Amino acid sequence: MGSRLISKDTWETYRKLLFSFIMLLVGLLMIIPFILMISASFKTSGMVFESPLSTIIPKTIVWDNYLSIFQDKYYFGWYFNSIRVVFLTIILRGIFVTMAAYAFAKIEFRFKDVLFLILLATMMITPDTTVVSRFLIYKSIHLNNTFWALVLPAAFDVYFIFMLRQFMTGIPKELSEAAIVDGCGHFKIYYRIMLPLIKPPLVTMILFTFIWLWNDYANPYIFLNNIKSQTLTVGLTTFQGLGGANYALQMAGATLAIIPTVLVFTFFQRYFVEGIASTGIKG
Repeated sequence: MGSRLISKDTWETYRKLLFSFIMLLVGLLMIIPFILMISASFKTSGMVFESPLSTIIPKTIVWDNYLSIFQDKYYFGWYFNSIRVVFLTIILRGIFVTMAAYAFAKIEFRFKDVLFLILLATMMITPDTTVVSRFLIYKSIHLNNTFWALVLPAAFDVYFIFMLRQFMTGIPKELSEAAIVDGCGHFKIYYRIMLPLIKPPLVTMILFTFIWLWNDYANPYIFLNNIKSQTLTVGLTTFQGLGGANYALQMAGATLAIIPTVLVFTFFQRYFVEGIASTGIKG
């Protein structure tokens, strides 16, 4: 017999190699738009669409786009607005969501299950269906055209309450009971015991909040009317009006805009992966 049987371990090795190769291709496909964006930021507007794949490294590096960005009177104001909205939301969401999750996971009170089901039911209402009503409400309480119109609604998120509540439910109740015997109240248990134990899903929530709010376009576009109050995502589109469609200038602004996201993901990657593995989030 000339043929030989391939062992199970060999098949497993081939399977892993094939999977790694497919993942490498998928990764390259996903990173190509970012490479083209950075490449376009160092070209003139007329060079952006001239064989972009064959001229990823332009023959002549053009710095004028970045000089225009640094000299723009609004760009860094939009940058600051985005940072302010993101960090205020993360702080408020971190407080409200974790406290609500703790209450539903560890405190017994009347109608708790009913209230939790009602809370979960609100997830069925998509944000797009409430845009008009939110706009009218914010207008009536003078929140329109202020960053609070973006921060306050995002400070409370049902999905993350559900996620953290499920995580806290898995923590043995003996820990809370021992703390109560030692004289701790619910706030001290929440602050001293629960928060350190839920660090991976908490960091995951913070990272997703950062990415979602940093890239949010619809809400700033609808609720902020003043150009000075805008965030980066909407502000970048105004470069379209400076002498026509200047895509190179927009790419330079977008390249600078993704720096915080890259830095945050780089420094917190370990927690990010650990949190996704422990909670089953799919971004």
